[in-house]
Amino acid sequence: MAQYILEHLEDDIIKCMKCGNCQAFCPIYKETKMEGDVARGKIQLAAAVLAGEIGYSPSVEKRLLNCLTCKACSANCPCGVDCTKIIVAARQALGAKKGLPKIKRAIFEVVKRPMIFDLSMRSAAIFSPLMFNKKGKLRVPVVLNPKKVYPLLSTSPVKNRLPEFNPASAEAKQRAKKPTKVALFTGCSMNYIYPNVGKSIVEILNANGVDVVIPKDQSCCGAPIYIHGDRKAAIGMAKGNIAAMNKHDDIEAIITGCGTCGSQWQKYFPEMMEDQPEAEKSKEYSKKVYDIAYFLTDILQIDTSLLGEVNRTVTYHDPCHLKRGMNVYKEPRQLLKSIPGLKFVEMKNADRCCGGAGSFSLTHFDLSMDIHKHKTEALKASGADTVVTGCGSCMMQFADGHDQAKIEVPIMHTMEVLAESYRNKKS
Repeated sequence: MAQYILEHLEDDIIKCMKCGNCQAFCPIYKETKMEGDVARGKIQLAAAVLAGEIGYSPSVEKRLLNCLTCKACSANCPCGVDCTKIIVAARQALGAKKGLPKIKRAIFEVVKRPMIFDLSMRSAAIFSPLMFNKKGKLRVPVVLNPKKVYPLLSTSPVKNRLPEFNPASAEAKQRAKKPTKVALFTGCSMNYIYPNVGKSIVEILNANGVDVVIPKDQSCCGAPIYIHGDRKAAIGMAKGNIAAMNKHDDIEAIITGCGTCGSQWQKYFPEMMEDQPEAEKSKEYSKKVYDIAYFLTDILQIDTSLLGEVNRTVTYHDPCHLKRGMNVYKEPRQLLKSIPGLKFVEMKNADRCCGGAGSFSLTHFDLSMDIHKHKTEALKASGADTVVTGCGSCMMQFADGHDQAKIEVPIMHTMEVLAESYRNKKS
C-alpha cells in the first residue's frame, strides 16, 4: 500500500521546496517551535515512511499524529503542496502495515458498525449523567482527563427526534423561488450532541419551501477513521453512506452542517471510490453536497424579509474544514449580517484553528488548550456576547476553552442563530 500511495503523491512530495513558509501558519509549531511539528518536517518524515526508508516506531507515529489536519499549511504553501494529504497518507501506510493503536482500533471498530455505534451512543447518553455534571466535567476524576469538558450526549438524536421525511408547507413552497427536496447528512456531532442544530436546519429549509429527508441508514462520515489511518474501514463507511443516499434518488442536494463531513463527501469519498463500483455515484454526489450556509445564500438565495430581530452581538469562528476544505467563509457572515438587530463583529484571526480537531483535544489536551487560548483572547477582544461557528467539533472546543478561561459566552451554530431569527419573526 505504501508504494501505491507514494506513486500517487510523489509529485506533491517533490514540489516541497523546504522553504519553511509553513512555519508561519502551523498552530502547533507556533506553540512548540519544533521543526518536526511543522509541515516541512512532517513531509520529509512521511516521504521516508512511504519509501520504506523509515519503519514503524512510537516516535514516528507520535510525530505524524501531532497534526491538527487544519490545512493551514496547504492553503498557504507557495508551491501548492497538499501537505495534509501527504501526512494522512503516511498515517494510512503505517496503519495498513502495523495497524492502529489498541484504543483507537477498539473505538473505530464500534464507529464503523452503524447499529452498534448508534446503540452505544444512545446508551451512553442515558448513563453519562452518572459520570459527568451538567457542564460536562467528571464527577469523579478517574480514567479520563479531569480538566476536560466532555460533550453531553443527547438522549434524543436528530434521526430519532425528527421523521425521515420533513415536508415544507404548501404556503412555503408557493412562496419559494424554487421548491426542492434535499437530504440532510447529520454526521455524528449534530446527531448525538447538538440535535438542535439539525432541528434548526430543517426548520430553516422548510421555511424556504424545501422538503428535507433525513436518511435513517446514514452513519459517521468516516473522517476520524480516514484521517487516523484506517483507509479500509473508511472506504466501507463511505460505501454505506452512498448506499443510504441511493434510497432517495429524487434528492437535488445533500446538505451538511459540518465542514469535516462536507469535505469528506466532496473530496475524499470520490478519491476513496476511484477503483470501487460506487466511483461514478460518488462523483455525482460530490457535486450535490453543500454546506447549509452556502446552500441558503448561493443556491436558494433566501428571502431575508422572513427574518426577525435577534438582539445579540456575535463574532464568528471559521472552522478549518469549512473554510479551507469547502471554501465556505463569506456565506455564514452574509447570513448573520442579514439578521435584523444583530450586531456582527469580526474577531482577530477568525480562521486560525481553535485546536480541537476532533480527538486531538482528547489525546493532546494541554497543547490543544495552548492553541485555543489565542481564540479566547480574540473572543474577549471582540466584545461579542455570543460566539458563532459552523462545526460541532469547534463548539466542543470552545466549551473547553471557556471552562479553562472561566468565561461564560454562549456558543452557537450559525443555523441556531438563524432559526432564532425565523422564530422571532413568527412570534
